[in-house]
Amino acid sequence: MTLAQLRYFCTAARYHSITQASKALFVTQPTISIAIRDLEKELSVTLFAHSGNRLSLTEEGEIFYDKASVILSECDDLLSEYASPDRAKPVVRLGIPPMLSTLFFPDLVKAFHKEHPEIWLELLEYGSVRACELVQNDVLDIGLINMEIPNIDKFHSLQLTSQPLHFAVCRDHPLAGEDAILLDKIDGRSIILYNQDSVQNQILQARFSALNIHPRIIMRSSQIPTILGFMRDGSCGCFLYRDVISCFPEIIGVPLVPEIRTRAGLIWRRGRYISSGMQTFLDFCKEYYK
Repeated sequence: MTLAQLRYFCTAARYHSITQASKALFVTQPTISIAIRDLEKELSVTLFAHSGNRLSLTEEGEIFYDKASVILSECDDLLSEYASPDRAKPVVRLGIPPMLSTLFFPDLVKAFHKEHPEIWLELLEYGSVRACELVQNDVLDIGLINMEIPNIDKFHSLQLTSQPLHFAVCRDHPLAGEDAILLDKIDGRSIILYNQDSVQNQILQARFSALNIHPRIIMRSSQIPTILGFMRDGSCGCFLYRDVISCFPEIIGVPLVPEIRTRAGLIWRRGRYISSGMQTFLDFCKEYYK
């Protein structure tokens, strides 16, 4: 059994396809097929069940995949730490949605780097939906996400906060003087929603559909400067976390009735090897948001 065989097997398992695994690893399909066949022969097990062109793990294959993933992760950590001076620092790959990063970063990152300069956080911007996919596929170590995502139980998770959504408008907007509003108030009005990979979008769209509300969606964006530019003349609004709104004095947050409250937190893949850098960051977050 070799590390190359384990990597070929794990990649084929993640993609459910030898063809896609060969493209991801830049090796030929026969190379991967032979490696998996040799593993099965050596272990005297069947690792994959074939259904057309799609691979799925057998029960024994799932057990082997979890153990092989741990071995590969440990090897990657060793390479990351010792391969070259430029990669001496442990790296934690962290996916963050743009809007949540406004709420949680950069203060958390600054505090973490001050206490743990030996660990490097590699921050990558993704919506919660995409971040979950990348955590599951080991492209990201940890994802900061909206925890109302339907498949949250597939991951280990750590809730950091719970925040109500407010309808955010500039002072010239017709609803700026309201103490609170029903969602009915935005029926037919111009609004900005996040990008398609946002859990918040899914929550809001479900509410709109249930109440038969049809706001006019003029743009989808997760970038605060872009959103503020469109809101500046008072013609449209958007939905933001209460604490995000407090960072921008030119925005007024109108509470919603009934309240829409969502949780935000960290996720990481079940069965994944937890590196020392990951564990240090998770422990730090627990204390930081206690």
